[in-house]
Amino acid sequence: MSRPVAAAVEVPNAGESPLLREWRRLVRWPAGRWLFSRLVGRRARYSGTVRPFVRALAPGRATVEFRDRPAVRNHLRSIHACALATAGELASGLALLAAVPAEGRAILVGVEIDYLKKARGPITAEGHAPERIAATQGEVTAHAVLRDAEGSDVARLRARWLVGPRPR
Repeated sequence: MSRPVAAAVEVPNAGESPLLREWRRLVRWPAGRWLFSRLVGRRARYSGTVRPFVRALAPGRATVEFRDRPAVRNHLRSIHACALATAGELASGLALLAAVPAEGRAILVGVEIDYLKKARGPITAEGHAPERIAATQGEVTAHAVLRDAEGSDVARLRARWLVGPRPR
């Protein structure tokens, strides 16, 4: 009598980014985006100072919004350059981290930002990175474009991330 052969069982989303897995779990709930945004702000504490709201997240793409309020303004009555850089770095980082598999990790190693005009009102930061990133990738560049409520670009950011395997 022969033994039955065990069928290979595929684990859904095996190796998927933990960040993306958390997003997909929470976004199904009515306040899921709000809760995810709060968690991101707590885990990346400085990024949380702009009170980001994560509108969308997918491998290589992220949309983050934040409000214009006194805490992020400068003496020129516009949004401070550092608040714009923080939101752009967060959007680029989320886009990149959503594409990094569970076996990998990333750390920011450089940022360049161009400020195009005074930023006022609500700001939307759209982050872009490669959709697939290997855990052993090396240096990866991600980008973010920050726009005001009228859709005008107020800043453009380029972030360099070092991606490598997570230590065991």
